[in-house]
Amino acid sequence: MLPVVALVGRPNVGKSTLFNYLTRTRDALVADYPGLTRDRQYGRVRRGLRDYFVVDTGGIVDSETGIDEQAMRQVAIALDEADLVLFMVDARDGLNIGDEAIAERLRRIGKPVLLVVNKIDRVDMAVAAAEFFAMGLGEPHPVSASHAAGIDDLLDEVEARLPRPDTAPDAAADQEPGLRIAVIGRPNVGKSTLVNRILGEERVVVFDQPGTTRDSVFIPFTRNDEPYVLIDTAGIRRRARISETIEKFSVLKAMQAMEKAQVVIYLIDAREGVTDQDASLLGMVLDIGRALIIAFNKWDGLTADHRDQVRRQIDIKLPFLDFARKHYISALHGSGVGTLFDALGDIHAASVRDLSTSHLTRILEDALSAHQPPLVRGRRIKLKYAHQGGQNPPVIVIHGNQIDDIPGSYKRYLVNSFRSALELEGTPIRLEFRGGTNPYAEKRNVLTPRQIKKKRRLMKHVKR
Repeated sequence: MLPVVALVGRPNVGKSTLFNYLTRTRDALVADYPGLTRDRQYGRVRRGLRDYFVVDTGGIVDSETGIDEQAMRQVAIALDEADLVLFMVDARDGLNIGDEAIAERLRRIGKPVLLVVNKIDRVDMAVAAAEFFAMGLGEPHPVSASHAAGIDDLLDEVEARLPRPDTAPDAAADQEPGLRIAVIGRPNVGKSTLVNRILGEERVVVFDQPGTTRDSVFIPFTRNDEPYVLIDTAGIRRRARISETIEKFSVLKAMQAMEKAQVVIYLIDAREGVTDQDASLLGMVLDIGRALIIAFNKWDGLTADHRDQVRRQIDIKLPFLDFARKHYISALHGSGVGTLFDALGDIHAASVRDLSTSHLTRILEDALSAHQPPLVRGRRIKLKYAHQGGQNPPVIVIHGNQIDDIPGSYKRYLVNSFRSALELEGTPIRLEFRGGTNPYAEKRNVLTPRQIKKKRRLMKHVKR
């Protein structure tokens, strides 16, 4: 299981800026306005030797009334989930009572903490860092999140402090034989009902209460003599413990389940249609790159007009998931569930298929013949050949020149060309472009072959 790093601190110290830099996204709102972030924001960091999740939180404030109380609850949940805490302070403000109060809280939770002194670009770095030694949280790490100064050194320390992969508590679950299938979705859409229907027995608690569960449950089973592992993104909790609205759905648990799965079933309540949260969670599935089935539950109770409306929502809100298989089911009554389950093997096979270099290059050539790449500064982009670079999801590496200038529309055209030719339904396709190096680029005193020929022609002309 990927470890979790939580960003905490007072409002407006740069947590969201650092979050966006680490995740290479703009998911977190950033403005010079304290208290902008209220809810937890999750992202995945792919830097250095270790991947991990990072959680952006609202600023910790002294007041615990109104909306600030909600932000504090979000922070408490993030700290509970975290393996490592990055406590961010503002070098321009200096050490203050608010920072000392937060430091005292962090000392009580017993989690490893790194003190990050942000906004050092306009102050003396040594002086700013020295002031925060008094907090007793070890050596401060000076950075500028907005200018990326000091981030590399911070990330080296983060990787050194993260738990080793072999110490993960769920490592044994990964060793279960069979196709791993994660059931993902918002609260109360019928995930546990679907799991029980697939298993043919009541293995997880089900009742009409959102957020019945919180942790992921790994359930090995056999069907038609084939082993499988279902990952229900809800663990079993007693009804009496369901009290906080904040705790009724954990995005982190869903992301961790996606990481462990080979195929994702994303469940949507057809009566409610496609929500913004569905689109956000499905975007995470696409980012992780898992084979995907989108299942619309409670379909049997809808009118024809309502069904047409849901299909229109799919086209409007989920155009980036045109590759995904769509199934319309009733988990409670079982209609469509058998067909859905039979499709799992097909889309997983598509995501791990071996693709030959000659076949991929031939598809690339056909795509180029049908639609040439655009001209860039008077020169045509040239794509030479393609080969497979990975599986689940399929990665296709294309070699050529001027690859940095390939427009997004042409990349989408190539993806669709490969998907159509290879019949890779249900799995995303990732393209990687690699350019050739110019052996003369760093040798200023060495002439290129064209320059040598031109010089020879000039010398002959001079001699005449």
